Amino acid sequence: MSQNKSSFDLSRRQFIAGAAGLGLTTLASGLIVPSAFAQEATPKRGGVLKLGIGGGSTTDNFDVRVLNDWVPVNQAYMTFNGLVEIDKDNMVQPELFESWEPSADAKEWTFKIRQGVTFHNGKTLTAEDILYSLNLHRGEASTSAARSTASQFTDVVKVSDTEIKIVLDSGNADLPYILSDYHFLIVPEGFEDWTKPIGTGPFVLESYEPGVRARFVRNESYWKPNTAWVDAVEVIVINDIAARTNAMMSGQVHAINQLDFKTVDLLKRNPNLEVVQSAGGQHFTFLMDCTQGVYVDNNVRMAIKYAIDREQLLTTALRGYGKIGNDHPIPVTDPFYAADLPQRAYDPEKSKFYLKEAGLDSLNIELSASDAAFSGAVDAAAIFQGTAAASGITLSIKREPSDGYWSNVWMKAPFSMGYWGGRPTADQMLTIAYSSTSAQNDTHWKNEAFDAKLIEARALLDNAKRGEIYAELQQMISDDGGAMIPMFGDYLDAVSTKLGGVTTHPMFNFMGARLAEKVWLEA
Repeated sequence: MSQNKSSFDLSRRQFIAGAAGLGLTTLASGLIVPSAFAQEATPKRGGVLKLGIGGGSTTDNFDVRVLNDWVPVNQAYMTFNGLVEIDKDNMVQPELFESWEPSADAKEWTFKIRQGVTFHNGKTLTAEDILYSLNLHRGEASTSAARSTASQFTDVVKVSDTEIKIVLDSGNADLPYILSDYHFLIVPEGFEDWTKPIGTGPFVLESYEPGVRARFVRNESYWKPNTAWVDAVEVIVINDIAARTNAMMSGQVHAINQLDFKTVDLLKRNPNLEVVQSAGGQHFTFLMDCTQGVYVDNNVRMAIKYAIDREQLLTTALRGYGKIGNDHPIPVTDPFYAADLPQRAYDPEKSKFYLKEAGLDSLNIELSASDAAFSGAVDAAAIFQGTAAASGITLSIKREPSDGYWSNVWMKAPFSMGYWGGRPTADQMLTIAYSSTSAQNDTHWKNEAFDAKLIEARALLDNAKRGEIYAELQQMISDDGGAMIPMFGDYLDAVSTKLGGVTTHPMFNFMGARLAEKVWLEA
């Protein structure tokens, strides 16, 4: 793929400078590449790729505004293209935007549109299609989960048939990275029928049963060279981790996502498959709704944060496949990670202190838990139940069904479990999950000082100053926010040795949710 050298190098210089200033040398450190993937291979065309994916529901659809779990996100990337793509090194690469150029203050960005791209219905991609797709996420009436991210776009205009301009309310050096959000996928102007998706992507939807299965066939006029190798992709939704693992072990599918942390070592012994382990920003959350019940009081939230044994959780629930969390969402692989922020430890006495500050001698709470949140979530809830008892916290666990969890429980229950896949920049992660206006602020935490500093940081081109502000923001979330984030989990997939082209990726399972587009069947 071609790329704009000046804009690409600008982003790369900024991020490498930030990493060096904070003692990091790579954005994707910790990636583990299995030996089989290091071998050079000649891609082959043909065959049917079968994927067993967890993270699907009967409420799923292709509406890019509301994508919220692994199955719909993977299927969206089979059907649509984005404006930019994050590669396996966590660097931004052109996709439907061929190149870009910022103004000196990074407040106005001009993007060149890739030419010669057609939609599945034969329509040629135009500037109007991109304007329409971006505007789906803008305005108070928008139902998009990316509405808060798009709120910084004060204007999105056509410059010519081959260019558009995005004007921001303040400078943002990370804009190309922000546009990698999976909600910013492109549909034709005026498109509304999400049951019959039309995109420019590598595959065309042939049949679809939400939460059960889907079949896609190759887009024979796909514009990207050396991709879309297989004739068809069959998606089988397998939310039960044991069933998903069995499907992989028996050869019914070529790849599965979200491995059970408890069985990874067993899977590694199978000569017919490889485990793909990638470290990144995926983190697992215990979500306290800051507007409901006892969770309105930050003393209660702090008592809960000190009542969990993070080391035990990482060792037992994740089998060590991850890192300890410090109640904020920025991973150690990010150049703006707050390395100097003291690590919160398990401390029942300090937990009791905060309960007393809240006027309580003990606390009885209910946690909504489901492995829909992440593999091992119910086990993690049980571990927390045990460690919290020493603090005078009695925790009851309400086991929720996987189907409909994200529609019926997430962002509705006072105390629930969740997860976030990482984002390529600190600004994007903090904006989408913690800014007051975000539709995906899943703890309903609002802090005006946080919002103001977040806007201030994104406009700075000085990475040292940005780093100072991002460290403050991480501390605000850790000390006041409604999310207890005890651990980051590695992305763990299993793939058949019959698959070629597989790599690790710091963004999401299945190669950043783009595995279907990039792999081929060796036999």
